[in-house]
Amino acid sequence: MNYLCFIFIFFLSPFTMVFAGAGAGEGVERDNPFTPKASLIRYWNKEISNNLPKPWFLINKASPLNSVDSAVFVKLAGQNDLKSSLPSFCSKSNLLCFPDLEQSLDKHDKDSNFAIYLNKNFTNYGTSRLGGFDSFKNYSDGENIPVDSFRRYSRDSTGHVDKFANYAPEVNVGDQSFNTYGTKATGGAGEFKNYMNNINVPNLRFTSYSDDTNGRKQTFTSYSDISNSGDQKFNSYGKNGNGAAADFSSYGKESNVIGSNFAAYGEVGNSANDSFVSYGETGNNPTNSFKSYGDGGNSAIDTFKTYRDQSNVGDDSFTSYAKNSNAAKVGFTTYKSFNEGTDIFTGYGKGGQGQKIGFKNYGVNTTFKDYADKNAVSFSSYATRPPPGAAAATAMMGHGGMMVNKWIEPGKFFKEEMLKTGNVMPMPDIKDKMPKRSFLPRLITSKLPFSTSKLPEMKNIFHAGDGSAMETMMTSALSDCERAASKGENKRCVGSAEDMIDFAISVLGRNVVVRTTENTDGSKKDVMVGSVKGINGGKVTKSVSCHQTLFPYLLYYCHSVPKVRVYEADLLDPKTKVKVNHGVAICHLDTSDWSATHGAFMALGSSPGKTEVCHWIFENDMTWATAD
Repeated sequence: MNYLCFIFIFFLSPFTMVFAGAGAGEGVERDNPFTPKASLIRYWNKEISNNLPKPWFLINKASPLNSVDSAVFVKLAGQNDLKSSLPSFCSKSNLLCFPDLEQSLDKHDKDSNFAIYLNKNFTNYGTSRLGGFDSFKNYSDGENIPVDSFRRYSRDSTGHVDKFANYAPEVNVGDQSFNTYGTKATGGAGEFKNYMNNINVPNLRFTSYSDDTNGRKQTFTSYSDISNSGDQKFNSYGKNGNGAAADFSSYGKESNVIGSNFAAYGEVGNSANDSFVSYGETGNNPTNSFKSYGDGGNSAIDTFKTYRDQSNVGDDSFTSYAKNSNAAKVGFTTYKSFNEGTDIFTGYGKGGQGQKIGFKNYGVNTTFKDYADKNAVSFSSYATRPPPGAAAATAMMGHGGMMVNKWIEPGKFFKEEMLKTGNVMPMPDIKDKMPKRSFLPRLITSKLPFSTSKLPEMKNIFHAGDGSAMETMMTSALSDCERAASKGENKRCVGSAEDMIDFAISVLGRNVVVRTTENTDGSKKDVMVGSVKGINGGKVTKSVSCHQTLFPYLLYYCHSVPKVRVYEADLLDPKTKVKVNHGVAICHLDTSDWSATHGAFMALGSSPGKTEVCHWIFENDMTWATAD
């Protein structure tokens, strides 16, 4: 018996040594060497040749699964049956998964106030209802991943009012679908106020919304304001409507990279009245597509006032807008961007009769092609292309004499000369805005599909519906991961820490160190640069930077680009000189292959190849380099 115990202790001793130097807060199952985290530590010891302290900010991103659950999910992945245990798999693995909707809410006896609901399926709700109203207030407030479906809601109703006030604010990734909402309704109104404002990744879909209605009014006020990187689709909205009115006021204001798609909106409608006021105002690169909007309509009035005003760049496409319409009146007033964007008008108003289209104070555009009868279109105060250098005049002076565009967060990009002891500079918001997730064990990721060709299988595993936020998220990640590398770039997407280690050492060798900015203190404030250290003696070096990508499990886009320098710097409070952070920054010395519209050039007042571009490593991102 004593001999057997000796053998068992001897067998475990290498694993016990793994944890000998571990701190109290590392969360490793010390008595079980078969957890994913323990496996990662052993992998690090095996693959990294130096004895420097382990990067616990990376180790702690390992899967939190215990040994039993890990073995179960590895087996299910091998059998292609993870979908059967998705809720448990997501919860135990700390993944980003959308909840399956609860049982349909299809009946009510009186006016309803939805103040505490979440992840509901509203199907056949309010159908054929007479009068009354439903109020959605503080609905899904502050939730991480709200998923709500409104299908056949208020269909065939008369005089029914729906109010969405303060709906799903401050959420992270929202998935909302309105399908055949208010179809064939008479009278009544739908009001969207403070709808999904300050959301990180909105995915909103209006399909057959208010089709075949009679005199129903829709109001979108403060819709998706101050939101980041998402899409909104209006497909067949108000089709065949009679006397319908839609007001879009302060829609997408101050949002970042928001896309809206209007297809067959108001098609074959009668006396529609749509107003877009302060739509996309002061936003960054808004993208809007109007296709067959108002096609075949009669006596429609569409007003675009201060549309995309003071926005940065932007891309709008009007295809067959008001085509074959009768007596349409369309007015564009103060439609422009602060920095020149792209607007394409193709077949605009073509085939129509008696329409009147006016452009007043309209910004730079040279892409009117094949549009309505020239006599029906008037241009007043239409801007011409600005003279060379005018764009630079739109910038404002920043710290250190740098020219900073007002849409680029101060300090997001800076020049290498700013990294000097004693300099005061703005620190951008480096806080991680993405949902908290963990890596999956490589034994699981190696069994999961990951390619555009296998998107249907991926959607099946993670219960992602067509057009859902999950599908959009997967498609976007795959697009980034599968695109061709840029000039001199070496890239790979990794879903496990082991894969990240493999990629880093394939580029840099085994004697490597991975660094990240210590914390988020100093974000959105001025900081003073303390002591500065150039990695590898401040020489031009190789590095591998890894950036988070939105995906169900923790996924990083890792890449190595040529000609960079990496720095570490203490960051101090400018008043007290007390250290608040220890930052890691990377400077790209060759920007000749970057896009001319890259935010760095707008921030620094330069162009590709004319300046280096430096930036801090944000929370939960990291950069690898060889050890000094």
